[in-house]
Amino acid sequence: MPLAQLIYALCMDWGLRHIRCLVAVADTGTITDAAIELGISQPQASRTISALEQSWDVRLVSRGTREVSLTPEGIRAVEQGRHLLDFAESMAATARGEQHIRLGYVATAAGRHTPALTRRWRETQPEIDLELVHAKGLLAGLNQGLCDAAVLRREPDPGKYASTVVGTERLVAGFADTDLWSRRRRLKLADFAGRPLVVNTGSEIELDLWAEEFGPLRAYDADSVDSWLDAIAAGRGVGVATEATANQHRPIGIRYLPITDAAPVPVRLCWPKGRNVPGLEAVRELLKDLYARQS
Repeated sequence: MPLAQLIYALCMDWGLRHIRCLVAVADTGTITDAAIELGISQPQASRTISALEQSWDVRLVSRGTREVSLTPEGIRAVEQGRHLLDFAESMAATARGEQHIRLGYVATAAGRHTPALTRRWRETQPEIDLELVHAKGLLAGLNQGLCDAAVLRREPDPGKYASTVVGTERLVAGFADTDLWSRRRRLKLADFAGRPLVVNTGSEIELDLWAEEFGPLRAYDADSVDSWLDAIAAGRGVGVATEATANQHRPIGIRYLPITDAAPVPVRLCWPKGRNVPGLEAVRELLKDLYARQS
């Protein structure tokens, strides 16, 4: 069956109202409260969830006496469902003639420049809505259609994506405030020799910074920046990130220091090749100006 027909056949049994109901259950914690939020009856909300589960042949919600909880499959569905609802709204806005650009990012958009990016955009481009989209994956959802362009710290496949460097960021070390590095003011790559390293497997930066025999020891893998920070704060090891992460994520118990002899990391604005993205040139120029102003 051709892909278009398959998608049409699947969507005959479920639609956005089912996804909206599932997300409401996740947000409110009960089917009753989800029904109130959506303006429908409790039995109608319950039937909507059941119909979605039947259509997909998977249990999404575990029902208790007073509360419900999402199954692992339900949690994954809600995560993607939020993106689907956002994408549907973006389609509707485009159909209404509204100009809208979704700018994806993984751990951080433009670091300490992010507030200035959004403020100056509203001042200079009021006719185009700029939405920052946080998405998992090394491409920040660019390959899934979750965003129109993305700010990344590595070059994507040049056969599929166009990109331009808008600035650079220094590499920093993250460590617990009780670590032996806590009295240091700066670090070098050689200081990592033999240290346990906490690796964020979803990070955009390459960690091929050391010769194998002179580098740190990979001690713990984290699947998100929050898990990465938690592991470092707990003393499982030290970590490496760009200064953008240090600027936007400063939890209690974590310190950062610059790695003075590490090469700066290029920051790229990326988008699908051949796609016309309204406002893309304005985003590029604004990002380049902000990074050029950094001291």
